[in-house]
Amino acid sequence: MASTANAFSPSLSYNLNTKTKSSTLKPSSPSFFQTRSNVSVRGLCSVELNRGRVAVSRSSRIGLRICASTAELMEAKAPTIVDVDLGNRSYPIYIGSGLLDQPELLQRHVHGKRVLVVTNNTVGAIYLDKVVGALTRGNPNVSVESVILPDGEKYKDMDTLMKVFDKAIESRLDRRCTFVALGGGVIGDMCGYAAASFLRGVNFIQIPTTVMAQVDSSVGGKTGINHRLGKNLIGAFYQPQCVLIDTNTLNTLPDRELASGLAEVIKYGLIRDAEFFEWQEKNMERLMARDPNALAYAIKRSCENKAEVVSLDEKESGLRATLNLGHTFGHAIETGFGYGQWLHGEAVAAGMVMAVDMSYRLGWIDSSIVKRVHSILERAKLPTAPPETMTVEMFKSVMAVDKKVADGLLRLILLKGPLGNCVFTGDYDRKGLDDTLRAFCKS
Repeated sequence: MASTANAFSPSLSYNLNTKTKSSTLKPSSPSFFQTRSNVSVRGLCSVELNRGRVAVSRSSRIGLRICASTAELMEAKAPTIVDVDLGNRSYPIYIGSGLLDQPELLQRHVHGKRVLVVTNNTVGAIYLDKVVGALTRGNPNVSVESVILPDGEKYKDMDTLMKVFDKAIESRLDRRCTFVALGGGVIGDMCGYAAASFLRGVNFIQIPTTVMAQVDSSVGGKTGINHRLGKNLIGAFYQPQCVLIDTNTLNTLPDRELASGLAEVIKYGLIRDAEFFEWQEKNMERLMARDPNALAYAIKRSCENKAEVVSLDEKESGLRATLNLGHTFGHAIETGFGYGQWLHGEAVAAGMVMAVDMSYRLGWIDSSIVKRVHSILERAKLPTAPPETMTVEMFKSVMAVDKKVADGLLRLILLKGPLGNCVFTGDYDRKGLDDTLRAFCKS
């Protein structure tokens, strides 16, 4: 690997943070009310927002609408709504407790008479009946099939995906059917990819049941499966009809899964939302203790950040790539160490430490940020170093096929400047990467 930077490699810098204003709409149904807020931003190359700036290389107009409640308390039967604005493919993210007991939320997004729920044996045993009830209550014309997959990242492959297609074809589902993903990130990614492919595309709905899926993977339309040579190398961008986040599902989430999801929450603060990071520093113990108000606020704020980025850069041409802080290192850990050995958030946490270390070695951030990242990850009971079995060569071989490689150049998301700022770039001194890998690997 070259020791000097490529002068012609792309570099994009981002700091896109917003603060929304609240307004209340009249309820569309007597059984619940909705609170929304709206911010409209239009521009060509640079968009100035309340708390920062985004620089995006674009020639076309950008339309952005973020809708969310500013209330931190999530009352039952009062969903907060964050809208992902993608023109005629826009969709709502419903956030609140007890939302699976509000059948109208799901039913309004089912356009045909046939539904296939895709879940796993862990989540299905707890929530499948409740979801089937929400889909069919007072709606006798809808019939629901289900397919239950094995649980775990190691099953996120083509063989397991075929089980979804087998069930859909055997059930004679047509193009008016709706797939429903009930589970964490693995189920959401696989169900979404199945929906994108079955009959060349059918509607699907996300019902994420882990923190990881609720704050990140269920939003934005990234779907896919793993290959033995790399994570998420096979997939498609395919947006859901809606995302329904019932925070009550976190009551049955194992502690390790909870911590894993918080890695993605921490990421948003580091790359684009310094105020959110500072809030996390003050409230990490509340999050770890599953304080419902703290969790609800963290989910809402994370979804606002994700929705805003996706609205501006759906297909990850630049800005959206910044959401992958730590993921290039983290995906190498998951692939090299073995899918499922570490949870995704655990690998991302170690990857973020490595990205922050490299940023510091390049002279792009000061040591205080390095210390704060270590501290908050330790408080979240997340790893701050890769497994001891990972070698420099293992990292390099997997990173060479990363999706962010362009024309043979590995582009990384690194922090640069004050907290809440990052760059997506291939323009860095290769010695910085080599030094970081050697610092974290024994060989």
